[in-house]
Amino acid sequence: MPAAPQHRRPRRNHIVRTLAVIGTGAAVLALPLIGATAASAAPSSTTTTASTTLAGYPNNLDGWIRESLAIMAEKKIPGTYNGIYRNLMRESSGNPRAINLWDSNAAKGIPSKGLLQVIDPTFKAYHVDGTSFDIYDPVANITAACNYAAARYGSIDNVNGAY
Repeated sequence: MPAAPQHRRPRRNHIVRTLAVIGTGAAVLALPLIGATAASAAPSSTTTTASTTLAGYPNNLDGWIRESLAIMAEKKIPGTYNGIYRNLMRESSGNPRAINLWDSNAAKGIPSKGLLQVIDPTFKAYHVDGTSFDIYDPVANITAACNYAAARYGSIDNVNGAY
């Protein structure tokens, strides 16, 4: 008995599937680039629009942390890059314009603001000379928050939850 003929897919389907896979791969590669440009924070009045800060650090999250660490070293405020990064990612996901409008501080009319979600009275009390008085300024926010964490917990590195 002869073998039953096998159904053969038209060649066109193979080409369509190949193009779909290639297109999906290109979209996957492009999405992080699109997301990275669309999710950038709006520039504040205290940051430069150039690719570096006035102090010469990159005008991005890495540069803000590094500039804060340099100021902190000068002022003898303890803290590490990893401690700052871990806390600000938890607090604001790296958005220097973040504001919390739902917690107990917000209910009292003093919402937490900036990269490390500092309230105005804490920012003013722990402001570090040589930084901006704008709570949304990334370097000023990080440095004041680290100064507060050092006074309260010994270092930002010792903060592992909301503070």
